[in-house]
Amino acid sequence: MFPVSDFLIYCFITAYTPGANNLLSMSNAARLGFRKSVSFNFGITMGFLIVMTVCTLFSSTLYSALPKVKFYMQLLGAAYMLYLAWKVWKTSSDLEVESRKESSFLSGMVLQFMNPKIYIYAITAMSLYILPLYHSVVALIVFVLILTIIGASGSYVWALFGSAFCRFFTKHTKGVNLVMALLLVYCAVSLYLD
Repeated sequence: MFPVSDFLIYCFITAYTPGANNLLSMSNAARLGFRKSVSFNFGITMGFLIVMTVCTLFSSTLYSALPKVKFYMQLLGAAYMLYLAWKVWKTSSDLEVESRKESSFLSGMVLQFMNPKIYIYAITAMSLYILPLYHSVVALIVFVLILTIIGASGSYVWALFGSAFCRFFTKHTKGVNLVMALLLVYCAVSLYLD
């Protein structure tokens, strides 16, 4: 049975924690306003879709070609979740980013090809949650779209809240980070509870 809650917890925590997409989206929206930052976020979404597709092809090919790799992918995925939990817990409230970044569609799209967080997000989600249960092209396309929508939605939310979201994190950093870190630890542990 598909672990919907674990999958969604992992996806939303990964999508909504600070990263290049979210911080630049927040910075652009705080600087330029939400409307003027939308083209950058559309670029993020398109780049996200391309990277998700490539990672899905890579993961599914590797998964079907080498069935024994499942254990190692699961181990690496769980280790990554624990590492991410540790990083989230240790994150400071300093969310300042360079304020001169270009807010264009192309810069948002190109950013995705240099953003290791989304590669790991895609490969981990595919290898731990999706590929053990789904192999059809239609199912993989649906999951690529779900991962893209959830993943890219973080940048829109950070842009929408702009500096207000930054103030919230600054004010409640330790509490927010503790909750997110514990949820990631839960996701990593739950991989081995079945």
